[in-house]
Amino acid sequence: MAVAVRLEPWGAGDRDLLTRLLGDPAMMTHLGGPESPEKIADRQRRYEADPAQLKIMLGDDDVAAGWIGSWPREWRGEVVLEVGWSVLPAMQGRGIARAATAAMIERIRAERPDARLHAFPAVDNAASNALCRSLGFTLLGAFDVEYPPGHALRCNDWALELGDPV
Repeated sequence: MAVAVRLEPWGAGDRDLLTRLLGDPAMMTHLGGPESPEKIADRQRRYEADPAQLKIMLGDDDVAAGWIGSWPREWRGEVVLEVGWSVLPAMQGRGIARAATAAMIERIRAERPDARLHAFPAVDNAASNALCRSLGFTLLGAFDVEYPPGHALRCNDWALELGDPV
């Protein structure tokens, strides 16, 4: 049975959630380690101003489970939409990321049906790669990137045609 989630705008009161997501070494294993309080504060300001950065809420509860967002990225000569997500450790393994990503895909499909959607999880992030596969993304291959600056990261390039239902 699919878990029920809802996506809400990121708000001023969500800094603690962002700190638990990005300041936790275990959560940032695949992304070069935890972010500093200053970087988290900067990201909080950007998320508040960006309607494509959303809080993942559980069903009808007031329980925040994580973050999901999309942003334009230049990729191989074209502008694509990248999608990313993060779910708190205590809530992982329950299908929350999958449900939130499926909802985000539907939202993007309704707003920008011609967008090219990509996800770039680290090759060793088994859960995120499995999520991409389960939602119908196509694996296009692996590549190396520097993220964050000074940290080498090997990622998979997953693409989704928005004409296909999730």
